[in-house]
Amino acid sequence: MPNEYVEPVGNRILVRKDESRGQTRGGIVLPSDAEIPTITGRVVEISAMVERDADFPVRKYDKVLYHPKRAIPVDLEADNRLFVVPIADVCAVFRRSTDPVGSGELTIAEEAGGDGESAGAG
Repeated sequence: MPNEYVEPVGNRILVRKDESRGQTRGGIVLPSDAEIPTITGRVVEISAMVERDADFPVRKYDKVLYHPKRAIPVDLEADNRLFVVPIADVCAVFRRSTDPVGSGELTIAEEAGGDGESAGAG
């Protein structure tokens, strides 16, 4: 049997949701009912419509922050972490700065079409 894959259509992308965190960044272990909700993931596939639209700076393998309410789960993998997400529900794209100085600051492109804003600036 050939391998199956999911190709999103319309203004949608396919995202593999990041693992839920059971521990804070400081190392505090959280009880299972207090897990921090995960609404970030890696873009696995992009529809042809999104790929052609210059207004959406989302590319394959980008890490994105998305609104989970309209994300549609895809039952293709055992751990079921794939979701079809409308591009309008992508709130931010995480990128590394391409600053030639090499500051290494994380840049977040807001609202899937906004300018980059440095998360480390202050």
